[in-house]
Amino acid sequence: MAEPDCIFCKIVEGKIPSRKVYEDDDLYAFHDIAPWAPVHFLIVPKRHIASMAHLTPEHESLMGRIMTLAPRLALEQGCGAYPEGGFRVVVNTGKEGGQEVHHLHVHVMGGPRPWLKG
Repeated sequence: MAEPDCIFCKIVEGKIPSRKVYEDDDLYAFHDIAPWAPVHFLIVPKRHIASMAHLTPEHESLMGRIMTLAPRLALEQGCGAYPEGGFRVVVNTGKEGGQEVHHLHVHVMGGPRPWLKG
């Protein structure tokens, strides 16, 4: 269920290279190509979902998995442990929400401050 012109669908399919962080049957995580923080990766569903605004009750389990996977991957990628360390989870939704790629993606950012942005 990929969109032929979607850059994230192409990354998931291996048509565009990425620095993989994690992969399972439903999710793919990879490093952001323009990181805002020392640790900055994205978690995307393999199935194309345009945005968070397109989620329905059938996606509850998927989003729950993303949100419970984020802390584990953040630590593995070098974020410090809570409470002194930590990370930020951001989901941009729609043009006014800052979404640039219209494939649902969750940014996970962390590491020592100051960050480039955010």
